[in-house]
Amino acid sequence: MTLDWSQCPAVESIPGKVSGAWVFKNTRMPVSLVFENLEAGASIAEIMEWHHLTREQIVTVLEFAARSLDPPVPPEPGSASPVHARSV
Repeated sequence: MTLDWSQCPAVESIPGKVSGAWVFKNTRMPVSLVFENLEAGASIAEIMEWHHLTREQIVTVLEFAARSLDPPVPPEPGSASPVHARSV
């Protein structure tokens, strides 16, 4: 499953800017670098220092990715059914 990064407030994708990759807003820093650096053993503090990102930027992206792993929220009892009725 692919994340819909357009729903993350800390990032943007602009055609022609870093080939349209998802980057931190107002930067040219790809979001993927956070995950690559963490995978390589870097700390959030190191990533902040190396790439001039704020803790808030990094945490927002990590929380967004973590929330994507949550199970879907079931509909409220009594809410409208997604089934569309047709008249006979």
